Amino acid sequence: LKTTKRNQNKEYTAYMDKTVSLGSVNGTITPPSSKSYAQRAIALALLAEGRTTLRNIEFCKDTRSAISCIEALGAKVSYLDESTIAVDGGLHPVTDTLMVGESGLATRLFTPIASLNSTPICIKGEGTLLHRPMMMMIEPLRRLGVEVRDGGGHLPIEVKGPIHGGNIEVDGSFSSQFITGLLLALPLAKEDTTLHVRSAVSTPYIDMTIDTAKRFGVEIMHHEGDYSEFYIEGGQKYTPADLAIEGDWSGASTMLVAGAISGRVTVKNLSTLSKQADTAICRALERAGAGIIIEGDSITVTKRRLRSFTFDATNSPDLFPALAALAAAAHGQSTIIGTQRLLHKESDRAETIRQEYEKLGIEVDISEENVMKIRGGEIHPATVFSHNDHRIAMSLAVSALRCKGDVTIENAECVEKSYPTFFEDLESITVR
Repeated sequence: LKTTKRNQNKEYTAYMDKTVSLGSVNGTITPPSSKSYAQRAIALALLAEGRTTLRNIEFCKDTRSAISCIEALGAKVSYLDESTIAVDGGLHPVTDTLMVGESGLATRLFTPIASLNSTPICIKGEGTLLHRPMMMMIEPLRRLGVEVRDGGGHLPIEVKGPIHGGNIEVDGSFSSQFITGLLLALPLAKEDTTLHVRSAVSTPYIDMTIDTAKRFGVEIMHHEGDYSEFYIEGGQKYTPADLAIEGDWSGASTMLVAGAISGRVTVKNLSTLSKQADTAICRALERAGAGIIIEGDSITVTKRRLRSFTFDATNSPDLFPALAALAAAAHGQSTIIGTQRLLHKESDRAETIRQEYEKLGIEVDISEENVMKIRGGEIHPATVFSHNDHRIAMSLAVSALRCKGDVTIENAECVEKSYPTFFEDLESITVR
């Protein structure tokens, strides 16, 4: 891999391009810890009075944003080593502003938590997050007694609590992230809450939320397998915890695909019993005909002749870029369902995948509603653009391993959002 740095004088921002060429992979890596689990645990460490210790944390941009939020809300954070923090919790805001960076989860998680307060707090973001819709939070928060001032359904948003409990309905068809924020904040409301959710999506992430709350001593009740109604007892208290954050299946998925299309990869520190939605990558790899060996907390994927596959990624939309790389290497036309979940990610991911893979010579059809069809083929040399989307950059880099020439990925530094060492890890297992 070759790195090129560019400087844009107007904004004084350094951009990094990565050039990737033909190579096979053979080796073992350990992906970052799950930022989804980490952000939930960081939020609850704030809400738990006392000292929480969180181990095996990857300090990617989204995780740093969550830490910044809890510090603004009164937590004291100590860095014990390169992957461990101690958090002395307590919701006592020291500022009237939360900076969430470009993290959609931090926005929808900390807005309800900030609403526990009786003083106004403004939630601000940057970059592509400023264009992502937040309207789904406004009316439910108001019905829970929160004063809300918003920028037309986008950030910045100002909230003033305290949030009440009650009987509330929320549209879950767009994202599970705001539901996560409510589920974690409402146990601290004075009143009990019955939360009715219409058309819940990404339900494994809701399981993750309930699991994390339980580790901090709070029970959120619902019928197993039913995500339409939740009962949250008010007046509860979170208790401090000592947790190790598990490995990230989202980041690992692209590396597992690298093994399937270009050699052999072993990824460590992955639990097949995890509640993370992106464990589903194993099913997709099996359907495509890749070799998979599971031994304890290690997954090994080896290259075989790949066949086209059909896969529903509605509940695991973060897998789409990795699945695109897999489908591009498979013989025939693969079908991936769930593109309606991609419109408001870091980029319009369906259109981004179509544009950038077309530059690589791969036919991507998104004309059918909620469906992406990808016909596998050879990868052509090209310069492609990440659209400042970390998962797109990783997908393109893995596909570039099949190219007989060079593929240059512009603005590849965006991987820092979730997997800062992605290119170093990929280079460490690449043989040329």
